[in-house]
Amino acid sequence: MIKKSRLLVLLTMVFALLFVSACSSSSTDTSQTDETADEKVVETAVNDYFANLPDDIHKISQTDFVDMVKAGEDMTIIDIRSADDYAAGHVKGALNMPWGTELAANINNIPADKPVMIYCVTGQTAGQTVMLFNLAGFEAKSVNLGYKLGISQVEGVDEIIETTANEFDTTIETAIEPDIQTAIDDYYAGLADVKDTQFANYKITEDDAKALLDAGDESIQFLDIRNADDYAAGHIEGAVNIPFAKGMEADFSTLPSDKTIIVYCYTGQTAGQTVAGLRLLGYDAVSLNSGAGTDATGTAGWTNKGYPLVTE
Repeated sequence: MIKKSRLLVLLTMVFALLFVSACSSSSTDTSQTDETADEKVVETAVNDYFANLPDDIHKISQTDFVDMVKAGEDMTIIDIRSADDYAAGHVKGALNMPWGTELAANINNIPADKPVMIYCVTGQTAGQTVMLFNLAGFEAKSVNLGYKLGISQVEGVDEIIETTANEFDTTIETAIEPDIQTAIDDYYAGLADVKDTQFANYKITEDDAKALLDAGDESIQFLDIRNADDYAAGHIEGAVNIPFAKGMEADFSTLPSDKTIIVYCYTGQTAGQTVAGLRLLGYDAVSLNSGAGTDATGTAGWTNKGYPLVTE
């Protein structure tokens, strides 16, 4: 009887240890599963964004935008230029959310039941912001070529420019999916890490990009998101082509995950959207200042700087 009692005690101890171990393992696995689920929420949202790009590719022409303001259309206008630029003159009714962490901090004070029009100086950082705002559930568009090259050049624009500051409606508390909010917070907080580098604002100048190309720097990869015909007619040496269009996310996996992806389009605006998406997917992506360059970008942009395109 004594032997049987000891055996029962030993078996009970073994079962108890196995139960504790199983519970511990289950707890760890659940944590890992939750973390993976969080990443999947953002990944799915990014892929859906590019899979369902609208015909207007989340942009509005500067002329149409000015006409909407003149007509008193019900929309939220966000000026992401510096506070000083905003104070010197901005579009009537525009709220100032300077490029950076203030965008993440104040995004909940933006109403989700009306269109959101966003402009910066030339359109590039607005492109990044528009992508993030759409991910958060807003119907956001960037104004073509921003304030400097777009809005300010429209005939009759002076009648919709003011210097009076507009205040946020702090009673608005727009709910944003927690994982998306965290991703947006991290995105803008990350600007501090690149502030004093050649990749400040998740961008790179034409001169710095050309220097890396000439040096044969293997830590970079150029990505041309212009249409296939323009890529074939001439592109930056070594660039791969994924045209900015619905379904482009299917080719993101072909990009190297261990290099800095320098994205360029025509003027830098759709490159901004692409950079935001790639960074949320874990790529180290930046946009080329003013893209390949067009007449609209003046002396800015790769070709306007006199740098060559190749047809390799």
